[in-house]
Amino acid sequence: MEKVDVKSLLEAGVHFGHLTRKWDPNMAPYVYMERNGIHIINLYKTAAKIEEAAMAMAKIAASGRKILFLATKKQAKEIVAQTASELNMPYITERWPGGMLTNFVTIRKAVKKMSMIDRMKKDGTFNTLSKKERLQVDRLRTKLEKNLGSISDMTRLPAALFIVDIKREHIAVKEAQKLNIPIFAMVDTNSDPREVDYVIPANDDASKSISKVLQYIASGVSEGLMDRKADSDADINLDDTAAVGKSKASKTVAVREEE
Repeated sequence: MEKVDVKSLLEAGVHFGHLTRKWDPNMAPYVYMERNGIHIINLYKTAAKIEEAAMAMAKIAASGRKILFLATKKQAKEIVAQTASELNMPYITERWPGGMLTNFVTIRKAVKKMSMIDRMKKDGTFNTLSKKERLQVDRLRTKLEKNLGSISDMTRLPAALFIVDIKREHIAVKEAQKLNIPIFAMVDTNSDPREVDYVIPANDDASKSISKVLQYIASGVSEGLMDRKADSDADINLDDTAAVGKSKASKTVAVREEE
C-alpha cells in the first residue's frame, strides 16, 4: 500500500476546513488551528486515518466483497467514478436512489429491467413495439443506465460504503447505519464524525483534495484485490498439483494390476 505523504496532502489542500462559524464541535480533535476565520485540519491525523481506512478496505477487497463508492457533488463525481471503475467497484455519482440499501430488492428489480430491455433488442421483440412504445422504452433504459448502470454488477448489498461529504449524502449514511454497513468517509470540519466508522478528516470540497485521498484509498483496495488474486492462483496451483499426484497414483496402481 502506498505510504501517505503529509507534504502531498498539504500541496493538495487537504488541510483546508470550513469557516469557523460553520464547524461541528465534534471535529475538534482533528482541528490543528484557526487561520483567517477558517479551520485548519491536522494532516498528521489525516494521514494516520487514511492508512487505517485503506488497510481496512484492503481486507474487505481481499475477501471478495464489494465497496460502494458514493459522491454526487460536482467536483467529486468524475474522480470517484474513474477510481471505482479502475478498481471494478460499484459507484453512484448521480442522485442517491432512496432505499438503495434498505430496499435493495426493489433496486435490483430496476437493474434487471435494463437487462430485460437489452434482451428485447437482441431477440427482436423491441422492433414489434410501436414507435411511441420504443421511444418510451429507450428513455427508461437511458434513465436506468444513468442512475443505476454503475451498480449493475452489484448483486448483493455492499460490505462497506465510501462517501465524499457525509452532510450531502446524509440519506445514504442513515441507510448504511440501519443495516450496520461500515462507513468510510472524507469528513470536513462542518460535519459530525460520529456518523462514520472510519473518519478521514479532510477537505471534501476541492477536487485536488478528493483526488489525493482517493489515490491512497485506491492503493489500499488494489493491494487487497492483488492479495485475493494471489490466493486464488495459489489455490488453482494446489488443485493442479493434487490432480497430477492423483493421476500418477492411478497409473501406478494400473501398472501393478497388470503385473
